[in-house]
Amino acid sequence: MNALAGLINTIFTIYIILLFASVILSWLISFNILNTHNHAVYGLIRFLYRITEPALRPIRTIIPNIGGLDIAPAILIVILYFVRDLLVDNIG
Repeated sequence: MNALAGLINTIFTIYIILLFASVILSWLISFNILNTHNHAVYGLIRFLYRITEPALRPIRTIIPNIGGLDIAPAILIVILYFVRDLLVDNIG
């Protein structure tokens, strides 16, 4: 069961890293540091959107942007840490 707990921990950690990457990438795009016409950048944006948006959408419907600040990723990260710890402690 230790291997299963390690796998769950790794999957949650990778998803949290992808959330951070999505947030940082959105900042870089909003400040015009990254060019969205570049195919590699656009592919990365599209990939991160498809991975993170299904989990962020329900949070965004409940909690709207606060003065242009989207706190949905922060809330999702807290929820993911809670669920990860709950699962890993019960399995391991």
